[in-house]
Amino acid sequence: MSLRGGKPSGAGKAGAPAWMKPVLTVVSLLVLAALVVLLARWLRTLEPVQEFISQYPGHATLPDNAPVGLPAWLGWQHFLNMFLIVLIIRTGWQVRTTERPKTFWTRNNKGLIKTKGTPKKISLELWLHLSLDALWVLNGLVFYVMLFITGQWMRIVPTHWDIFPNALSSALQYASFDWPLENGWTNYNALQVIAYFLVVFVAAPLAVITGLRMSNAWPKDWKLNKIYKMELARAIHLPTMLFFVMFIVVHVVLVFTTGALRNLNHMYASRDDTGWLGFWIFLGSVLVIAVAWVLARPIFLRPIAALSGKLSR
Repeated sequence: MSLRGGKPSGAGKAGAPAWMKPVLTVVSLLVLAALVVLLARWLRTLEPVQEFISQYPGHATLPDNAPVGLPAWLGWQHFLNMFLIVLIIRTGWQVRTTERPKTFWTRNNKGLIKTKGTPKKISLELWLHLSLDALWVLNGLVFYVMLFITGQWMRIVPTHWDIFPNALSSALQYASFDWPLENGWTNYNALQVIAYFLVVFVAAPLAVITGLRMSNAWPKDWKLNKIYKMELARAIHLPTMLFFVMFIVVHVVLVFTTGALRNLNHMYASRDDTGWLGFWIFLGSVLVIAVAWVLARPIFLRPIAALSGKLSR
């Protein structure tokens, strides 16, 4: 530090306000989004682009025996998955940001599952997160089985090379705000197929395998640990969670902006119409999630956690 005129060289210089950076970030993103929309709309005025969209309207080819419609079990799976993933994201963030947990849980080392030595003490937040993870994995296994038994996998797994040009066409239509026609009862558009495939067959397994690597259930002396290190699992786990958050936000926005009543009936009432049944079921599911969010507090969790372990401060 140098002195000029008896004052520190940095004296009198005020730093930028704390709100400046997030505001500039939001403004930059909005400007970027506006430029993307303008570019997409301009591209759609070009004759070759119009011919491309006409040839590839956005819906990929499905196998001839692909099922039509969404069965009731898929609606229940959708609710359970939404219920669990929302709470998993919340508790996962709590585990990551809570510096000094107030309550700890230690598993009872008896019954069907036993470990050598003294069971490790974990925070109550981590106990809830792991418990929800276990339920989510169980629900996911049921989902996988039903998906392949009923043939619904054909609707979310790319089976034809035209998925790629149709995905590009869908992206261009979405970006130009002249969105592709939706008919999710019979066929998702190509971008939806790719998104659902990534969620079900890539992101979900990644979340599970990285979560296991970070948990006490992972063998400490496994030779694989030299390659699959804890730091790698942590580096993958958080971006995977952020991917789920981004998917949920985009998914909800599109559900309500591309025919809300019909989409909610597809997802919750297993019917293809514009009645209000799906909306009321959806509203009830949101209320259930809100109640669970409120009840996921230590005062309500302690009695439940105490059934399978010892609580301590």
